[in-house]
Amino acid sequence: MTSLLNDYPVTIEIPIAWGEMDAFQHVNNVAFFRYFESARIAYFTRLDLLTFMSQTGIGPILKSTRCTYKIPLTYPDTVSVGARVPEIHQDRFVMHYRLISHQHQKIAAEGEGELVTFDYKANHKVAMPQELRRRIGVIENAKL
Repeated sequence: MTSLLNDYPVTIEIPIAWGEMDAFQHVNNVAFFRYFESARIAYFTRLDLLTFMSQTGIGPILKSTRCTYKIPLTYPDTVSVGARVPEIHQDRFVMHYRLISHQHQKIAAEGEGELVTFDYKANHKVAMPQELRRRIGVIENAKL
């Protein structure tokens, strides 16, 4: 199962909660976005993003997100969620997510988020700072 996350440098495990189930007897679709968010925040933690933002006022803001559901999830189960950044552009980057069901031992969903670099003090988007680009490159073990 871990081989399904080989390309994802940041991974977390999340137990599915009973309260995430809906009337259709599976995990509600909105929970998948919460799982992705948790992986995104774990990635940001590895970047030491809060320190960077407190020093510069610059950080990412989510522009768009999507999810492709592969199989339904049910309680009880645990999911592993991976996050990676395969693309960096002038003023944004793309983060990919992969969600693996431990019970089914396969991909339950894949997703993507587009994040714009934003100056929270000046309230507008900005070019991707070189330091942030460097930190992502360290996590991804590549020059981006």
